[in-house]
Amino acid sequence: MYQLISEQSIYQYFGDDDPGMIREMIQIILDTNIKDLKELGLFYKGGDFATIKRRCHKAKPSMSYIGAIKTRKTLEEIEANLENSASLNDSLQEQIRLIETELTEFVSAIN
Repeated sequence: MYQLISEQSIYQYFGDDDPGMIREMIQIILDTNIKDLKELGLFYKGGDFATIKRRCHKAKPSMSYIGAIKTRKTLEEIEANLENSASLNDSLQEQIRLIETELTEFVSAIN
């Protein structure tokens, strides 16, 4: 059903007995990690690779929690080759847009 996130991973990490808590956790991921990653283009323009690395590193666990393993791997690739990772950021931004949509759909579907 989803291209990047995994319902199974979300329920594995957050449990399946408290939809309110799952909604809260996903909202935190959207408000922090996803927001931070969406801003990476600004840091590429400014050559601020330390911030890019920090934000990518910080977001990796959350990508595992929501089952977005492809995105976690993209973050690892960016971290491994910061100075030459601008094209990877383009791919990351596409993934982030899709994750945002999928998480919003997922949250609206849980009871």
